[in-house]
Amino acid sequence: MDEIEEISPAEALRRQQAGARLVDVREPGEHALGLPRDALAVPRAALESAPSQWLPDPAADVLLICAAGMRSLAAARALRARGYTRLASVAGGFDQWRHDGLPEMAGADEDADFLARYSRHLRLPQVGLEGQRKLAAARVLLVGAGGLGSPAAFYLAAAGVGRLVLADDDVVDRSNLQRQILHTEARIGMPKVDSAREALGALNPRVDLAAHRVRVTAENVESLVRDVDVVVDGADNFAARYLLSDACVQLGKPLVYGAVHRFEGQASVFDAGRQRGRAPCYRCLFPEPPAPEDAPNCAEAGVLGVLPGVIGLLQATEALKLLLGLGEPLSGRLLHFDALRMRFRETRLAPDPACPVCAPGRVFPGYRELQAMCAT
Repeated sequence: MDEIEEISPAEALRRQQAGARLVDVREPGEHALGLPRDALAVPRAALESAPSQWLPDPAADVLLICAAGMRSLAAARALRARGYTRLASVAGGFDQWRHDGLPEMAGADEDADFLARYSRHLRLPQVGLEGQRKLAAARVLLVGAGGLGSPAAFYLAAAGVGRLVLADDDVVDRSNLQRQILHTEARIGMPKVDSAREALGALNPRVDLAAHRVRVTAENVESLVRDVDVVVDGADNFAARYLLSDACVQLGKPLVYGAVHRFEGQASVFDAGRQRGRAPCYRCLFPEPPAPEDAPNCAEAGVLGVLPGVIGLLQATEALKLLLGLGEPLSGRLLHFDALRMRFRETRLAPDPACPVCAPGRVFPGYRELQAMCAT
């Protein structure tokens, strides 16, 4: 069988003007980045599954274009197998079409900054334009602008989360700079949430950044959690972790957990608020806070500087998956990371039927009792 004809973008334009049908087989998110003028936008899978819906005449002159020329060539072969006889693929695809300055048309109503900034997301079929719009409408609470919060905040902001709520009552200290990459030497002494807002605003001015210089308490935890879609736990104290977990159960929010100690870290998703009796909460894993001597903080025990970066990135990944509805979240699974051995392992977690907070039918004991327990 003869090979599919490959033509230049200029030749494709000439043949299109002479009556050939130009079909762009990229994904919808890629179409949002722009299209050849007067091209028919049909994703490859849809075209191959029902070509007659768009191309009723198998003898018509059909030109196929994608991003760089590979998918269009494969689509042409598939159409030939379905009986289409006059097919050509545009070599170099839309990238070359644009490079050559050939006529284009807008593919979406979004502004140029949106399309350029998120172009790599738009090219992913699993994200695309609709997924990026979801992120732009999403609200995430990030508690802690320190070691875990730094990488998580950077990547959530870069990904285009529409509103990022930051809560931390601490100030930048020189000892933070070894791992807390949101902050700089020049911002020592500045509240961490203000330093974070400065760094994240410089990265992505499209993100709405709300900074709260507060410590999570029984009095404010529900007001922080209530209006967000996902909570990311980058806290450095057990009182905040338990308060966040309990509030997420009561208000039906997923909690993305992360913790580090010396050379090891953990990450999980606690989603008992939306899946009561089917998914665990933080208290199912740790029913009570440990004694202080059993859980020293980073200042006491030390931590490898890059370790919070690894765990914080895992937290950002899980948050984005939850917002987009992609993949399999870490709900019901605790991921362990050992930096010295460069190994991951996983522990399955089940909801505790006797959990005082998330067990079905259990009356919530309240936050004050918990806060007092953590304080002692």
